[in-house]
Order: sequence, then C-alpha cells, then structure tokens
Amino acid sequence: MNGFAPPPTETALVLRPFQNIDAPVVARLVTEGVRGHWTYTAEQFRERAESRRLRLVAERGGEVVATLHLGPFGPATPDALRLDLAGDGTVFSALYLAALSQLPGGFTRLLGVTREDWPEKMDFFHAAGFRNAWQSWGAHLELGGVDFGRFRPLEKRLCLQGYEVERLSPDAPEADCDALHALYGVGVRDAPRNPTTTPDPLTMPNCGRWSGERRPHLSSATAARSSPGPR
Repeated sequence: MNGFAPPPTETALVLRPFQNIDAPVVARLVTEGVRGHWTYTAEQFRERAESRRLRLVAERGGEVVATLHLGPFGPATPDALRLDLAGDGTVFSALYLAALSQLPGGFTRLLGVTREDWPEKMDFFHAAGFRNAWQSWGAHLELGGVDFGRFRPLEKRLCLQGYEVERLSPDAPEADCDALHALYGVGVRDAPRNPTTTPDPLTMPNCGRWSGERRPHLSSATAARSSPGPR
C-alpha cells in the first residue's frame, strides 16, 4: 500500500421529471431562489399531465438539488415559454439541455426572468447565450433616504386643482388607454440605456392601470375638502 487513499467517487447526477413527493423540497428551492421575496408552498407544485408545461428535477445522492420549469410566459407573448430555474446553479446547464429535448410544441422563444444580483441564474443565462432583452433599473434605486414630504405641497396643489390618482378600470374607454400609453412613451424617453439592452415597448394589452385624472365636475372648494395625500 502506498498510503494514498483513492479519490472519492463523484455522486452521479440524475435528471428526471418532477413527482409529487418532490413538492416540499422544490417549494423550498424556489423560495430560496427568489431570496424569500415570495414564499412558495408544497401545494403549489403538483404533477400535471399538460403538454404545454414541463418540470424537471436534478437529484444527487438521493436528494433533489435543483429544479427547472417551462410554461407559457403569458398572453402578451403567446409564442414564448418562460424558463425558471432554482437550486444548485452548477446543474442548471444539465437541466436546460435535458429540457431542450422535451420542449413543448407551438412556441418559438424562451424567456427567463431574474435579478442581476442573483449570480447563479445570471451566470447560467450568460453561459447559455441568452440576450438581455429588457432590464429594469429599480434594483439600483436607493429610496431609503427619500423625503416624500417634499412632494406634499405639490400633491395638495394638484388636489385643489381637482386631480386625483385612481385605478383605471379594465373596461375603461380605449381613448383612456391610448392616452396612458402616450404618456408612458414620454416617461421612458429619457430612461437609462444599457448597450446590451433593447427594451421592448409597452404594448396596448399590457397598458398600465394607474392614471392621474382631473375631476372637472368638482369645484376647488369641494376638492379642498378631499384628502390632499395620494389615494
């Protein structure tokens, strides 16, 4: 004997379809993957005989260490599948390659959503050649020190002029959504741009549902009795 121990045998990685028994650990992995911003329960994960969805898990040593889910992205992008991953980032590529051989039919694009400060997902998307199609800059805004009191005089003045913020109802006239869409275009005209980012414009079906409207039927005296703060 030479006194050297043989190198440990690497535990084989098993890729397989999700089963109901995996639900508790998958719920935990997904919750951890979003850093607890949302909490998922085992009841939200169930086997589905649905051709438009696919969920896989990666198992090592009898333990589920990662999961992948594919499903329709949403009605605004009917040709796109959403790709979600959670767990051990070192096995994301293996899960992805396994999923590519089982892609649901009828879709032409794969879209993923993540935050740039979640490295396990960002590293995977970069390595897999995904293009940064849209980027939100909200993660860069530090609002903890913002003094909203500075804006109260403006809110009061607008209220006295008969303006208020309210939710645009789903059955609002098309003209209202057209106007809101035009304002959106003005609002994003000076938004910061990243050379790798080609933001998709807001489409009418996704038109935001908050608007500032003036109440011309109210007199200034009536408006003055309203709460000056935002609703």
